[in-house]
Amino acid sequence: MADTNPTGDDAGPSFEESLNELEDLVERLEKEDLTLEQSLAAFARGVTLTRSCQQALDAAEQRVRILTEQSVDAPLEPFTDQ
Repeated sequence: MADTNPTGDDAGPSFEESLNELEDLVERLEKEDLTLEQSLAAFARGVTLTRSCQQALDAAEQRVRILTEQSVDAPLEPFTDQ
């Protein structure tokens, strides 16, 4: 399976791992009787995971755009992740 970590390093979870954790957090918030502090902590983690997933999706979209906009004879350009 291809690495989908947007940074290309092992410092953080992959897109799939972040999405799975986010889904687990939502389920936990919906089903469990959490304290206010637990709910806030879960919500804060969810915001972080959402941002991480959005960055990964933005990077993937940029890569697809680069690949589809090139003509057949155009030289390949390196991808730069901002």
